Amino acid sequence: MRIADLPAPALAQRLRGPGLLIGAGPFVYRLRSPHALVAEGLALLYADMPLVADDGFADFCVDIAPGQGLRRWFRRQSHFRYDGLSVFEPLPEAHAYALLEWAMNWCISSQPHDYLVIHSAVVARGDRAVILPAPPGSGKSTLCAALIHSGWRLLSDELALVSLADGQLWPLCRPVGLKNASIRIIQDFAPAAVINRVTHDTNKGDVSHMKVPAEHLAQMLVPARPKWLIFPRWQRDAATNFSARSRASALVDLARHSFNFGTLGEAGFDALCDVVTACECMDFSYSRLDEAMAAFDRLDAAA
Repeated sequence: MRIADLPAPALAQRLRGPGLLIGAGPFVYRLRSPHALVAEGLALLYADMPLVADDGFADFCVDIAPGQGLRRWFRRQSHFRYDGLSVFEPLPEAHAYALLEWAMNWCISSQPHDYLVIHSAVVARGDRAVILPAPPGSGKSTLCAALIHSGWRLLSDELALVSLADGQLWPLCRPVGLKNASIRIIQDFAPAAVINRVTHDTNKGDVSHMKVPAEHLAQMLVPARPKWLIFPRWQRDAATNFSARSRASALVDLARHSFNFGTLGEAGFDALCDVVTACECMDFSYSRLDEAMAAFDRLDAAA
């Protein structure tokens, strides 16, 4: 059963009551919220996501709750509560759906330690994956969104999950986050992309999310192996260019992008070294998405 199989009133009722259980890669979330924007966003962006039985096990319990006291009626707020405890500062009610996505990311970046978790987009062709770590503002998610509308399979736009057991990369297949000018860029590049309403004036600017194509969700439990480690950077008027990077430099930067490298200790270091050893390591500069897509096609064809 998918979220799309639930009528809107039933979806809202579950979110207000026992919660909606959804599978996202190897994890299950129980989501609860009375906010209409949360129900609307899930109905649009998660329509093809599989539902888990109501009595199933949830790895993470996420509540996007209303404000308290006067904030229930005046300048209404939304709160993220994890297992009943407040985690972030409250945000305006209009930010409720964006807060849900950020809360779901927080769960993965802070809780599971049978994976090395890296702040990175991941896409794949066949069983060969591209890891794209980059700081905010580097064009990582824009590049990722364009790639998944150009023949690459989405694993994640935000969090790479490297299994400590076998070194494979596991998909999450959740909506792709877009910010500011990237929203219009992707709408123009991929007119068929499904993008939800824009949340304005967040601490990241204007944000929105893009739905994952259904055919990618069908492979949500299919891992891929690391093949390319590419550090992207969008620069205005930059030429589209791959340049080789030493594995030593790549290892240092990749460690900086990992959320739990220090917590995992030796196992984390070994996993990081295995990823870098398995990959061709490069920097990538670009300014035009059409040229970037052609460059990635050539990269895949040459492998």
